[in-house]
Amino acid sequence: MAYMIQGKPVLAGQAEGEVLFSREPISFWGGYDCQTGEIIDRRHPLSGSNAGGKVLALPSARGSSSTPAVLLEALRIGTAPAAILTSGTDPFFALASIVADEMYAITMPVVALAPGDFDKLRTGDLARIGVDGRIDIQRP
Repeated sequence: MAYMIQGKPVLAGQAEGEVLFSREPISFWGGYDCQTGEIIDRRHPLSGSNAGGKVLALPSARGSSSTPAVLLEALRIGTAPAAILTSGTDPFFALASIVADEMYAITMPVVALAPGDFDKLRTGDLARIGVDGRIDIQRP
């Protein structure tokens, strides 16, 4: 099954990868191992999953303003998600992506989706993200 959704690019870019989806927000501070890309918050539904190189779909970040620092380090060493899809504009994800682009010339698209479109996503989908916020989804 293939379909397309249109999001709002918070930070435009192109990426593709397997979707890692959760309806639960995550705190990258203490919840994400930037050395490996593993989600280490043992209370989170994605605990034990590796988000490195994947299209991480979360409604938002949770809590700490340290999220941009952890995500920025993951971007620097290559263990960050390829892109992040949210169900609204998240300033923490946007800040990390903007700083990575400025400091390291690394682009990680961040795209805000309407809640109904966000809820269509599933772990294992293949997502191809365009600079205009168009996301082509292929469900295996």
